[in-house]
Amino acid sequence: MEKQDTKNPLTSVDRRGFLIASAGALTWLATGGVFNTALADQPHLLPPLPYPENALDPVITARTMGFHFGKHHQGYVSNLNNLITGTEYEGLALEKIIAATAGRPEKGAIFNNAAQIWNHSFYWQSLTPKGGGELPAALKQKIEASFGSVDACKKEFGAAALSQFGSGWAWLVMDGGTLKIVKTANADLPLTSGLKPLLTIDVWEHAYYLDYQNRRADYVTAVLDKLINWEFALQNIG
Repeated sequence: MEKQDTKNPLTSVDRRGFLIASAGALTWLATGGVFNTALADQPHLLPPLPYPENALDPVITARTMGFHFGKHHQGYVSNLNNLITGTEYEGLALEKIIAATAGRPEKGAIFNNAAQIWNHSFYWQSLTPKGGGELPAALKQKIEASFGSVDACKKEFGAAALSQFGSGWAWLVMDGGTLKIVKTANADLPLTSGLKPLLTIDVWEHAYYLDYQNRRADYVTAVLDKLINWEFALQNIG
């Protein structure tokens, strides 16, 4: 299992540029976006799962969910609350903490834990027990316009998840009016580039190792075929 990296993966990102680029995405989240983890003026809490821990069996087992959600995700929440107590970030919404600490190596621990809370909360919503299958017509049209076909989109999504070296994430995002696939390392997320996230697949080893060991490809294929929540992607497009 990986240890949490306390170094900021965004040292190459100019903070002022990030704040400007991501303003639209953060505004979307704060003003009625489908996914919103803002918990201003109170300690950050572990958002509840949108389904029981065993609901994704057999693709992702309850054992994996217990560790991934109950230990890893909870750990980021606890770490963040400890790190921001008595600082200027105490009482700020999660997205504001991410925006304020991105690209600042001296704030790397705060950024990493805040971003990982966000990423994991978004990941749980990106999965559903009755996922995969046929896409909503409106989403299918947009995907075909951007990728040529749904199969081409899924192939690129899977390739991004498999080619991410080490820990990270694969994402379906919206860039203006175009859908794209991107990947990020460690705790990084599309908001740092001003992109609107639609779906994600977690490829940190703790997401799949208890069920698939080193077979990341089997995990990614199963998620795309059986769990990916296309309805959530359509809702996020707005």
